This record gives sequence, structure tokens and C-alpha cells, in this order.
Amino acid sequence: MESRDWNQLEVGQELEPLVKPAVEKVQLVKYAGASGDFNLIHTDVETARKVGLPGVIAHGMLSMGFLAQYAGQLAGTYGFVSRLKVRFKEMVFPGDILTCRGRVTAKEEHPRTVDLAIFAEREPGKVVTVGEATLTYY
Repeated sequence: MESRDWNQLEVGQELEPLVKPAVEKVQLVKYAGASGDFNLIHTDVETARKVGLPGVIAHGMLSMGFLAQYAGQLAGTYGFVSRLKVRFKEMVFPGDILTCRGRVTAKEEHPRTVDLAIFAEREPGKVVTVGEATLTYY
């Protein structure tokens, strides 16, 4: 996925997706350590099932992190992510491959910002996390 300069973006433009590798248990353990969220529903199948889940689920903030990475890579060295807002719609499970997608919804010359509608999907039409981002360009 390539970065996009402010001049390369137009309202309505669909952006190149970012496909993340399958979520793995080791990633969930590492994320628990990095985030401080050690809730065992994210790492222990027995605990997850005891609370009514079908198995271990990924941290919601992990999919948010993927969308933040996506927006940051779009801005690249041309700018930065100045706003990020997400809503979690579905659970993410180990083995899920998430694709981050975006569309330009607004573009302002002053202060050189681009608004995006962003989302992560498990497969086409199966959105797990949806949000908005603003990229501010230098």
C-alpha cells in the first residue's frame, strides 16, 4: 500500500486496501502485554467459553490499531492522522484475516485535511470495525 499525497486524493475516491495477516494467538498475547488488557477472554479458550463466547476473541482495540496503521500509512511522510474514531461491530477471532478499507469523504484546502470513512472487514460485507479518520497534510 502506497502513501498518498494530499494532491492525489479526491472526494469519493476508494483507497487501496491493507490486508493484515491472520490474527494469531501469539499476537493476542503480545497485544495483551502491550496494552495492559490481560482479560483472559483474549488468550484462554476455557475462560472465553465460561463467559458464553465461542472461543478466544481479539481485543477490539487491535482492530482499531489496524485502522490507525492503515490511516497512518495512507498519510505516510506527507502528513499525519489527526483524528481517529471507531465503533466495534463484530468480534474478531484467531484465524481471521482483516482487510482495512477507506474512502475519501471530504477534502479541505485550508488546513489541508482529508476525511476518510474507514472500516475493517473479515470478508467482503462482514465489517467488524467501522470508523472515521482525518489526515492532516504538511
